[in-house]
Amino acid sequence: MELGSILEFLDNKTILVTGATGFLAKIFVEKILRVQPNVKKLYLLVRATDAKSALQRFNTEAVAKDLFKILKEKYGTNLQSFLSEKVTPIAGDITYENLGVHDSDLIQEMWRNVDVVVNVAATTNFDERYDIALALNTFGAKNVFNFAAKCAKIKLLLHVSTAYVSGETPGLIVETPYRLGEALNGATGLDINTEKKIIEEKLKELSYDETATDKSITLAMKDLGIERANKYGWPNTYVFTKALGEMLLGSMKGNMPLVILRPTIITSTYKEPFPGWIEGIRTIDSLAVGYGKGRLACFLGDPESTIDVIPADMVVNAMIATMVAHASQPCEIIYHVGSSVSNPLKYKEIQQSGYNYFSRNPWVNKNGKPVIVGEIKVLSSMDSFHRYFFVHYLLPLQGLRFVSSALCQALNGTCTDLKRKINFVLRVVELYKPYLFSKSFYDDMNTEKLRQLVRKNEVEGNMFYFDPKTLKWDHYLEQIHLPGAVKHVFK
Repeated sequence: MELGSILEFLDNKTILVTGATGFLAKIFVEKILRVQPNVKKLYLLVRATDAKSALQRFNTEAVAKDLFKILKEKYGTNLQSFLSEKVTPIAGDITYENLGVHDSDLIQEMWRNVDVVVNVAATTNFDERYDIALALNTFGAKNVFNFAAKCAKIKLLLHVSTAYVSGETPGLIVETPYRLGEALNGATGLDINTEKKIIEEKLKELSYDETATDKSITLAMKDLGIERANKYGWPNTYVFTKALGEMLLGSMKGNMPLVILRPTIITSTYKEPFPGWIEGIRTIDSLAVGYGKGRLACFLGDPESTIDVIPADMVVNAMIATMVAHASQPCEIIYHVGSSVSNPLKYKEIQQSGYNYFSRNPWVNKNGKPVIVGEIKVLSSMDSFHRYFFVHYLLPLQGLRFVSSALCQALNGTCTDLKRKINFVLRVVELYKPYLFSKSFYDDMNTEKLRQLVRKNEVEGNMFYFDPKTLKWDHYLEQIHLPGAVKHVFK
């Protein structure tokens, strides 16, 4: 594998990016525009009704964010002129043929000019409706491939997946593809078209149920996703449908240069465009900030388990490097982008950093008073969680029901509300359990080879860094990530 200059490769290239207003895609777009202003064109697929709405979404959800402040400083009043020349937001949807683009002239223009397709569009909700997750994460990947295959100058399809397609498989997870029909638990009968028919039949059945509400239909479709994922060995709908998407791409690829990039848990930027930028609530952030606000009575998870996290800018740099390394070379290669092998981070270190940060920088509550945090109780197994939950929540609920009964059901509303909250917590715990007690380590041998190639050019090695060994976790968490999460997400 050879690697020429990354900046030279990007010069005069046309790139199509799906899911362009998502967290990772925006960082990717900003990086390209910042380091290689001579890129020819970025077509950005955005879910919108028309071109005007797509442009508005890009401006409000990307350009208006702090993320673009370096570009704003660089170009000043000329930024919009620069963007209008280099960026074309497109109204579309990967769940449709031709990516839902209705303008036939625009489709032909992209087919003539696009060099690289980067598929970042996905639903990352663990508890998504099965019909939505399969349409986006599985058949959406197929539609993106079909579109890329029609691009006359196509040099590469880069598909962003997730390392967690391996489910709860313990041990070292290698960078190998999944094949059609290959279930994690060895079960037979896994067929993507059958899954689609099961969804159609379930929706038809629900449409005949006169008592069904939008809420009950959504819950039924979420439950169906979990049920089908569990049947074949995956813990949730998200990773199941992403695995199915990988399988489809592998079966279709032919001579298409295909790179599948599997990041682990993506956290705030390490360096660029500035340290600590993040958007949306990540798993570890909601736990840490819930603790900082004094709302979390305990942490659930094995303190010794490795939590595989990787800063977003490192993921983006790896994405760009893979484009250059494999352009115009028929291949199917997997890259794990994570830290569990190169620089493992233990769950107890995250807990300690949370304590350190909020001890020094206490959260100020709505009454203007600082929240004083203490050492938190850690429930290090599911058994200890169930015992704790029974004593602190289920027993009080039973007591409340008894009192309500004595008061002629006067507290029924309170009981129902508490029961709903308890069921919600139990569902969330079940969804996140595989990651809080993870026994998986993501081999990154392919990624390490790529890192070594990038470092041969010292200037570009510093510009396109993605080596987790450079991270000092306590510094990153306490000086960069948690301050960023507090500033940009939990304002």
